[in-house]
Amino acid sequence: MRLLIVEDDLQASGAMATGLTEAGHDCLCAADGEAGLAAARAEHFDVLIVDRMMPRLDGVGMVESLRKDGDQTPVLFLSALGEITDRVTGLRAGADDYLVKPYALAELAARVEALARRRETGSVQTLLRVGDLEMDLIGRQVRRDGKAIDLQPREFQLLEFLMRHGGQSVTRTMLLEKVWGYHFDPQTNVIDVHISRLRSKIDKGFERAMLQTVRGAGYRLEA
Repeated sequence: MRLLIVEDDLQASGAMATGLTEAGHDCLCAADGEAGLAAARAEHFDVLIVDRMMPRLDGVGMVESLRKDGDQTPVLFLSALGEITDRVTGLRAGADDYLVKPYALAELAARVEALARRRETGSVQTLLRVGDLEMDLIGRQVRRDGKAIDLQPREFQLLEFLMRHGGQSVTRTMLLEKVWGYHFDPQTNVIDVHISRLRSKIDKGFERAMLQTVRGAGYRLEA
């Protein structure tokens, strides 16, 4: 799994990254909430491990910003604040789990793996939302600001993947694998063609463009 560790204690984050890497995960560390928010918006992660108390932007503010973007990546809060009110505040901010310091690395790893499993096999989402864009997965309908948008099947699949990763950058390779089922880049322009068509449908006539091209990275759907 791809994990983002947001922790201002560099010794603690280094120990976490070492242990989780040895457990088979790919880890990226950020030293404060602002850096963590930027990393979470720029790349895809399976789980975010976020310290509650940090300089510049605390964990609560970081997670609230991501949830407002439509980013539903599972979040595990780490904190020395263990009172019930502290846990409630963290969970209401958008966290999925809360682990009080000090903790055992084995428990941290187990909770991270549980969050990833829950995302894969948990309750089925039937309605996706990113900003004023809505997708009804059962009715196969898409609306933006209440206006119906007619999509072809592949465009629907592409938008669904982008919405499930709202606020995050997704690469061409990710799109080829998850939407088209290709396991390599055959130097095709199929993505460019479909992105162009999708952009014209969900952004044309609206004041703000949602489907962004991230130079050197891929694409991002922003609220």
